[in-house]
Amino acid sequence: MSAETSTSAPSSRRADVVAVACAEAFRGNGEIFGSGMGTMPMLGARLAKATFEPNLMVSDGVAFFVDGDLPIGSTDKTVEGWIPFRQVFDTLWGGRRHVMMGASQIDRFGNTNIANIGPHNQPKAQLLGVRGGPGNTINHAVSFWIPKHSTRVFAESVDMASGIGYDRAAKLSGWVKANHHLPRVVTNLAVLDFETPTNTMRVRSLHPGVSIDDVHQATSFELAVADDLSESRAPTDDEMVAIERLDPNELRYREVAD
Repeated sequence: MSAETSTSAPSSRRADVVAVACAEAFRGNGEIFGSGMGTMPMLGARLAKATFEPNLMVSDGVAFFVDGDLPIGSTDKTVEGWIPFRQVFDTLWGGRRHVMMGASQIDRFGNTNIANIGPHNQPKAQLLGVRGGPGNTINHAVSFWIPKHSTRVFAESVDMASGIGYDRAAKLSGWVKANHHLPRVVTNLAVLDFETPTNTMRVRSLHPGVSIDDVHQATSFELAVADDLSESRAPTDDEMVAIERLDPNELRYREVAD
């Protein structure tokens, strides 16, 4: 994970570290649509644009691309472009998007489930439905934000594959394999990726105060561990200023406890 050269802000809390980790998922994306689903992913995308990834395009969640200074929940924005709902699909199908979304279950290859828990014909719980999971994971980069890292979420297998992982993508066309990419999984404990020879999940960094045993115990399958495993970095002073500007109501602290 790339490090910044300025001094880390001493007042940062775990939620601030998580916000930076979500932002880092968008590093190097350039001028594509960076889309965050939910508070922390939205904060991450806007933080990336406001700091180290200024060409990233982020939306207000309605119909416009906006600048990097739109606080979460605010409507006072500087419009940079138009992105009505139909144009989202044009961008999606062209692969010019990176979305960070949630998952109720995720397995070692990155197959995800947001549809139902238990058998599909008689589920124990009905969730969102597959929503955009299939099209997203086939067409463009998809990262994930998991607010509570647990064995129930990090499952040996998903009850339904709403979004495809690397094992399923490998069985599809070359076009799908070329566009399928799962850059990051960020949780309240760690940052994970799939940068292994077999594209299985790997621990990339641990948040401050978290041990590798904590992560293993909260996961139902075996995880690879990066040779250069590090601590997830704290925000720089400039990033902390941006975080406070983008999340003035401190919604991030409701989502991630210290």
